[in-house]
Amino acid sequence: MSDQQGPGANLTIQLNGDARSCPAGLPLLEVLRHFGYEPRLVVVEFNGDILPRTAWADQAVGGDAVLEVVTIVGGGS
Repeated sequence: MSDQQGPGANLTIQLNGDARSCPAGLPLLEVLRHFGYEPRLVVVEFNGDILPRTAWADQAVGGDAVLEVVTIVGGGS
């Protein structure tokens, strides 16, 4: 699938094994927010590498992106 360019364009990424559409041109941080994730409560594997949170705002997301997002769940006994 080729990415469209320009305002209002969407791209398709792999998110937790599913093809999902999101606006083109967003950095990883905004892609997470687009899909309803609270960034401070997730860990992200981006194209096979776990990225530190400090990189999320600058990490470009293209149509070939493969994301695995794991939500951190607190708890105790």
